[in-house]
Amino acid sequence: MAETLERTRAEAPDTVAELDAVIIGAGFSGMHMLKSLRDQLGLKARVYEAGETVGGTWYWNRYPGARCDSDAYIYCFTWDKQLLQEWEWSERYPEQPEILRYLEHVAERHDLKRDMQFNTRVTGAAFDEAAKLWTVRTDTGQEIRTRFLVTAVGSLSTTNLPQFKGLETFGGKWFHTSSFPRGGVDFTGKRVAVVGTGATAVQAIAEISQQAKQLTVFQRTANYCVPARNGKVDPELTAARKADYDGVIKRTRESFFGQEHYFIPKSALDATPEEREREFDRMWDCGGFAFWLGNYQDMFFSQEANNLCADYIKRKIRRTVKDPTVAEKLIPKGYPYGTKRQPLDTNYYETFNKENVLLVDASTDGPIEEITEAGIRAGGKEYGFDIIVFATGFDALTGPLKALNLQGRGGRTLDEEWAEGPRTYLGVAVAGFPNLFTITGPQSPSVLSNMPVSIEQHVEWITDCVDHMRKNGKALIEATPGAQDRWVAHVNEVVSATLMPKANSWYMSANIPGKPRAFLPYLGPEGVGGYRKTCDDVAAKGYEGFDLT
Repeated sequence: MAETLERTRAEAPDTVAELDAVIIGAGFSGMHMLKSLRDQLGLKARVYEAGETVGGTWYWNRYPGARCDSDAYIYCFTWDKQLLQEWEWSERYPEQPEILRYLEHVAERHDLKRDMQFNTRVTGAAFDEAAKLWTVRTDTGQEIRTRFLVTAVGSLSTTNLPQFKGLETFGGKWFHTSSFPRGGVDFTGKRVAVVGTGATAVQAIAEISQQAKQLTVFQRTANYCVPARNGKVDPELTAARKADYDGVIKRTRESFFGQEHYFIPKSALDATPEEREREFDRMWDCGGFAFWLGNYQDMFFSQEANNLCADYIKRKIRRTVKDPTVAEKLIPKGYPYGTKRQPLDTNYYETFNKENVLLVDASTDGPIEEITEAGIRAGGKEYGFDIIVFATGFDALTGPLKALNLQGRGGRTLDEEWAEGPRTYLGVAVAGFPNLFTITGPQSPSVLSNMPVSIEQHVEWITDCVDHMRKNGKALIEATPGAQDRWVAHVNEVVSATLMPKANSWYMSANIPGKPRAFLPYLGPEGVGGYRKTCDDVAAKGYEGFDLT
């Protein structure tokens, strides 16, 4: 790579590249990408991060109850084999401060921060076709010239705050769950509103209800929640996993969802009612994503099979929530189970049995009409609050990339390219944007997998690709329009055979007004494992579907 840069300097001395690679974001993705490019390939790489330190999601998301929902033993880096043996997680699903401590430890252990610049937001990047370089701009006024541009901005990092009428008039305090104050918020004795009932809200509501004088939850769409079953992990199980980490890594990489969950290899319709109930009870008692990702193999394809799974959860809700009217409000309607992001529940439904908790449902009580000076008006009624917490999610997958203001060939922007929805090749590259890599970008498994597994797969693939270019004297790599068209068609064809499009989910871009309806991740025939094989085959065929020049 150094030789390539030197040739560029000789040919165009006025456009000297300062770096081999710019990496945007210092979460799991950016940390691993820096480690690989710098220490494995010896490149001059630098991370630019808007936050004050590493962490990404786990730096920004500090809301009450924030914790991972993949088991901790697989929610970590696997490339540091010694650390896999040394690190001890306190719980099955550690909270945000513990995960941030882990990432800080990794950064210190591998001296990553010396090549990171914090409190610096990338505001734009343009590809210079003559120089074959990217010019990256930051909010600190810097311009950086780089051969490669790698986005490690995460899939859920651009906040979605609906344009509620009157928000500026509210006399109390309000927060979005994605940007909570570092010191937290004291809800003691306060009248609190939580707007939203997605995965984040499900974690926050149970916690806030323990402090607040009165908690009112504003629900637009009821969610199917399954129990997390969090707690201390049996030391013998932890020891067994550490003894078999090579096996754990192999299994998760080859699995459908990057987890050790596997579909029951039969139709739910072929099981007897007694057999189904035993299996449902087993998964329910296991907790975590077992009920979502380890259910009968036709759950995502057959509405009849899906109904059997959904009915089981509905029965659980009715048994748990004491007030039948409230229970019916919490029963999901109008979409198949599993087609929205699965929230993990720790006393979520039990929370609505508390005297200090009120549920306001948009369909039965009326939607939010406006924010007033005193609180929220919904269904013609005004509710008074001291604090409002918006758990309204994100502009998923495409939002974080569009926010970077990227310009490819001919000055064409990513906004223009994606005006009708995302178009990528493998979710890692975009036609017309040479030497740009998008870690866990749209149309890759990303949010439908245990994220560290998909992150590591992309980082390893990108590293091998850059190494291949260096060894073969290639300056540019770019997805071809034809390969991109075929990949987009494949992504859409696969998901259209499932029940996923029947839900107005953020997977389908439905949470953002005006956002083109499109399935954002990739739900391949063999999931994460099959996608890995596809990417490896592309590389083995000389990066089929890419132009290398």
